[in-house]
Amino acid sequence: MSYRPLAIDLFAGCGGMSLGLEAAGFDIAAAVEIDPIHALVHHYNFPDGITLCQDIRQLKSNDLLQKIEQQGFLGEIDLIAGGSPCQGFSLMGKRELDDPRNQLVFEFIRLVSEIRPKYFIFENVPGLTNPKYQSLLSAIIDRFAEAGYLLKQPHQVLDASLYGAPQKRKRLILLGYRQDLEPLEYPQNIDSQNYQSINFNSVQVAIGDLSKIPVFRGCDCGINPKKLSYRGARASFALKNQGIYALCHQRAIKKFVWGHLGSKHTANSIQRFDQALPGKKEAISHFYRLAADGLANTLRAGTSRERGAHTAPRPIHYQHPRCITIREAARLHTFPDWFQFHRTIWHGFREIGNSVIPLFAKHLGSEVIRHLDVDLDSLPIRKIESMDDDLLSYRMEQAARFWQVDEEIIPKRTRVLAKG
Repeated sequence: MSYRPLAIDLFAGCGGMSLGLEAAGFDIAAAVEIDPIHALVHHYNFPDGITLCQDIRQLKSNDLLQKIEQQGFLGEIDLIAGGSPCQGFSLMGKRELDDPRNQLVFEFIRLVSEIRPKYFIFENVPGLTNPKYQSLLSAIIDRFAEAGYLLKQPHQVLDASLYGAPQKRKRLILLGYRQDLEPLEYPQNIDSQNYQSINFNSVQVAIGDLSKIPVFRGCDCGINPKKLSYRGARASFALKNQGIYALCHQRAIKKFVWGHLGSKHTANSIQRFDQALPGKKEAISHFYRLAADGLANTLRAGTSRERGAHTAPRPIHYQHPRCITIREAARLHTFPDWFQFHRTIWHGFREIGNSVIPLFAKHLGSEVIRHLDVDLDSLPIRKIESMDDDLLSYRMEQAARFWQVDEEIIPKRTRVLAKG
């Protein structure tokens, strides 16, 4: 297999970080994700690498490295990236210090210390910088130091919209480097570099062509790509890799663009949505209405099934009295139209809301590539065979069987019935 720098994506979800790193020039040698459906979607989009559906606490680094080598990826791991589940740190949530998911960050550190990559990228919600978590953040930094890794200081919270994304989304980014290597730098934003060709500077730039296509409800019929406009910044969304995804491996070209799938709204809701002001929240639902010339609010995932499987509020379209579709949300997250999500609205939106914005991840990955002294013009680009589309419609029990894991790997919510 021809050489590209090798990356491992932990807590990979559907693959937002993986996609951005591949766009920067990496091969995604392996990805680890505990959710069977998310892992299946990642496997569909990145079939050349190893995708493991596994609890990271049970993952042995030697087993992972052996599987990577068996897959044909040889040589040192250049980068480990990922962000552990963050609900316990989120300023939107309860900020539970005893949330067991908060301890998963130390599993990330364990794998970094055992695999010894040249660099790592750790991302999480800005809430981790809250003074309430100062001792935890200090412990994380100290543990990395004990493992032989230094962090670029001071650590920074970066907004993806300052790197060309049409969405306000802030993340804490920790950039780490092995002590025998040069330190990484935080990437410059679009205000300090000429990134106009990859700057989705408004919602309309990202989804304006989709707005002309009637939304599908109940059954996703697909859009003929000839009906869409891949001009200007939207060239990066095309089914053939170009623009910001020019260095990605070439997936089999699809005949249709999938995911322009929306919810059914009551007549009451439609009337309220129609009266909602752009850039403001609708009074009853509190859904944010997009402004055509503005940026999207942060797209959120909702809760997983052990937390009640609640759907996150989806923004109202700037032109139509409806919530945005899966594909429109994907565009606002800078996913290209060839990238596939689960075919149901709930899983599709959860995958997008949980993922790192790929354009933002590319900026981070490109900073690592720069320190690896990689000749981007010589990177091999492979053709990747098409996967079975049925995988994108699997229910949880089907996905669990595919991975040969217990369906309860993510516990269902326990309901306590009142007595009397």
